[in-house]
Amino acid sequence: MLLLFDIDGTLLLNASTEHKEALHDAICAVHRIDIPAGRLETAGRTDPAIARSILTLAGVDAKRVDDRMEDLRAASCEAYARHCPADLSSTVSPGMPEILRHLAGAGHVLSLVTGNYEAIARLKLRRAGIGEHFAAGQGGFGSDHEDRAALPAVARRRAGRRCTPPGGPWSRAGTIVIGDTPRDIACAHADGARCIAITTGPFEREELIGADAVVDTPRELAAAVAALAAEAEAAPA
Repeated sequence: MLLLFDIDGTLLLNASTEHKEALHDAICAVHRIDIPAGRLETAGRTDPAIARSILTLAGVDAKRVDDRMEDLRAASCEAYARHCPADLSSTVSPGMPEILRHLAGAGHVLSLVTGNYEAIARLKLRRAGIGEHFAAGQGGFGSDHEDRAALPAVARRRAGRRCTPPGGPWSRAGTIVIGDTPRDIACAHADGARCIAITTGPFEREELIGADAVVDTPRELAAAVAALAAEAEAAPA
């Protein structure tokens, strides 16, 4: 199975403060505005979608937002490199390193689907000590598309290239998104993939019932993946 992991709230817990600071720094630097006051829902959203919401609230017109989006991506990644702590190992979800090793050892392909810009995602996981589980050139990121629903298809297409010989996209039936928000569930189902939701993020179990399976800890992921893999194998072609 191709396992597409979310980062914040799933692989890492409480590792988003510096990321938020970097995004805000970039918005201020690129657009020369003050960040509007007020709380903005960010869980499960892509970096460019979050930035667009902030800029819209600040009165920046849509064309300017679009025209400067690549500048904003570059500035965000540069700012995060400055803000990111040297060691994020304390933010790794308890039990996650062991389960990642187990799933890889069982023959599953580990990859990412995250709203983070790719450079931010890679640095974050590297400094958390788990970056080696997620191959370069794989996954779907906020730098690939503003709409999170588009990211599983990006990740499946890249995963297909790693096959020998390279072929078309990895199958939807053989793909599972693993995340902690309703947006993770929605993006999986929008692509025809399945989803395991984990309650280590900001949402309660009852808010995640749209997932194909819901678990409370990383240690439960192995059984959930095995069950969904068995269902996929038994399903008619």
